[in-house]
Order: sequence, then structure tokens, then C-alpha cells
Amino acid sequence: MHIWNLNLRHLRAALEVMRRGSISAAAQAVALTQPAVTQGLARLERELGRPLFERRADGMEMTGAARLLQPRLEAALGHIGSPRVTMAQVRALILVGGAGSLVEAGQAGGLSQPTLHRAVKDLSLALRRNMIERRGRGIALTEAGHRTLRAFRLARAELVAALTELRALDGVEVGRVAVGAMPLSRARLLPGAVATFHRAHPDITITIAEGSHAELIEPLRDGELDLLIGALRLDNPPVDVDQRPLFDDQPMIFARPGHPIMDRPDPWAALADYPWVVPPTGTPLRTQWEAMFRAGALCVPVVPIECGSVMTVRQLIRDSDFLTLLSPDQLSVELQAGVVAQVGAAPGDLRRTIGITTRTGWRPTPIQADFIMALITAARGIGRTVS
Repeated sequence: MHIWNLNLRHLRAALEVMRRGSISAAAQAVALTQPAVTQGLARLERELGRPLFERRADGMEMTGAARLLQPRLEAALGHIGSPRVTMAQVRALILVGGAGSLVEAGQAGGLSQPTLHRAVKDLSLALRRNMIERRGRGIALTEAGHRTLRAFRLARAELVAALTELRALDGVEVGRVAVGAMPLSRARLLPGAVATFHRAHPDITITIAEGSHAELIEPLRDGELDLLIGALRLDNPPVDVDQRPLFDDQPMIFARPGHPIMDRPDPWAALADYPWVVPPTGTPLRTQWEAMFRAGALCVPVVPIECGSVMTVRQLIRDSDFLTLLSPDQLSVELQAGVVAQVGAAPGDLRRTIGITTRTGWRPTPIQADFIMALITAARGIGRTVS
């Protein structure tokens, strides 16, 4: 089944029964009659295809499925907040926020524009704050709308995880792992982990979004991505994420074969004499590059080209006298083919920590936990492993 078929009122009632162990106490907590709570539970159990409680004279005893479901419901309903919100409203805001217009949102969700508009308007009334506003001929989310959209996306992620875990009770592997891949992870770490994981779980979908940390961190916070892989932000760690080191990577200086720096008697003293292509300011590798010059007591040169694309950097250093600083893993094929050359290790014993970034409080499903273990296993053969 799909989460959009679930009734939030029934989920709230089920959660209160889990907390209180009785239908009468739960009915008071959610302001429903006992027959309404009983009917809601029965419908929810039919939709989930399994009992959540054993009915006893002294109350309601949770089944294994209910114990599995409870923390996911706690988190999902906590994100949604108000008991006045309906699942139709949650879906409508997610569709509108993802599409940017009622027309596109309706096409994406198979709903009419009036249905979407009414649901978002009712949501604004329920929460007493406007979710969307007119901008020219289109619409845009308000600041409150953006905050609510993130909360709803996180709630959706919890409910999807809940259904995935319930299916696993029947021995059925379903679900997906959504990975944000920063540049360094794409060379060896991620491909190795994906290959290992796929052999063990061939029916699980893995979606990979490539980008920089700045491009991927918001989808992670929104619940669109499960984890990020790449250089960790250890100097200025974001407050709402957890970072798990995997290994230390040592960047090297690269140039084209026959680059004039190779003939210099002291190549390190000539580092500032040639143009460089390096990532933008604020990225870990750019910080490492600047530290390299300070370690060599050299002036940090002006960077004529800032670029984080390994493909572009590779072509630039092949066709010109540009130098760059990259992990050997990122140019391993080119090194073997002899189309780029390694000048040597950067002065100062530069290292950056590669690892996994997740949302604070994120609870992986068993499948997602297995993927993390595949990453840990793949990391053992790369760089200097961090304990």
C-alpha cells in the first residue's frame, strides 16, 4: 500500500493506544468516541494487512508490528504537529512544493488544480498561516510554507520507512536507498559499496544524486536523501546532521605529462608560478589547497578558474599548464593511461576526512543500515581508515 492511503486520525488513535494500552484512554486523548477508535484501528489493521494489538481483558497488548511501527509514528506525527492536518493536505503541499505550480503539481500527482488549491487553502486555515502566495502569474511557498513542507517531507520519509519495515516482517525486501554523492565518493568508495550491496539485495533500488555539499545538504535535511558520502565538514559541522568518518584521503598535485614544473629543480618553490584550477572557496579541498601554500611559506596565488567537476578539471590540466589538487582515486584511470601526471604529495601532509553524513535523529531501516555497512566495508581498502 501507499502512505497516502493512510488516515492520519487513525494513526494518531493507534499511537495513543500504543502509549496508553487502552482504547478508552486513547479515545479521550484524541477526542473521539471509543467505537470510532475501534473502527479506526480495525481499518488501519486491514490496510496494513496485520494485527497491531492483541485484545485482552486488561487492555491492548502491542504486537511485534506495533512495536516496530510506534517510533516511526512518533516521529512522523511529531513532524506534522497539528491534529487538524489531513493526509490529503500533506500530499498537496508536498506536490505543490516539489512542482512549483498547481498545474505541474496536479500533473505529478494525478489531481485536479481545484483539489490541490482547496487542500492547501484548508491547510492554511488549519494551521493559521498562509502556505502559498501569488507571484505574478504563478505561486510560491511562503516562509511558513517552506518550513511546513520540510516537516511534511520528513514525516513522509518516516511513514515510508514504517511500511518498508512492516513488509520486511513478511520476508519481503522493498524500499530504496537515496544517496547524495559528493565528488570524491564517486571514484571508488560508492561504486564498490553499491556493487556489494546489490549482490546481497538485488531487488532494492538505489538512487544516486551527484552534487556538491552545498547542493545536497538541503535535500538531506528535507528527507529526500538518506545520506551523503564525501568530504566531511569537520571545521564547521552543521548543527542538525551527524557525521561518521570512514577514512582519510591524501590529495596529490597533478599536471599534464611534460609539464614544465617537472623540470624545475625545486618544484615546490614553483607552485605559485603556474595557474591552478581548484574548487570554490569554503570547500574542504580549497581549504586544503590554501593550507598547502601556507605550509610551504608561499603566497596563496589568485585562482583563475574555480571548478568542482573532476571531468572539467581533468580536461583542463591535460590541455594546458594548469595544476590541480585531487585525490589519486579521482584520476586513477587517467594516471594508468598516462594522460595526466602526478607531481607529488602536497607539502604539509594534507589530509581530508571522507565519511557519511546523515540527519540528526535519523533511524535507518535494516536495508539502509546494510548499505551503510557496505560503505564501511568498501572504505577499509581505501586511504587511512578512521576508527
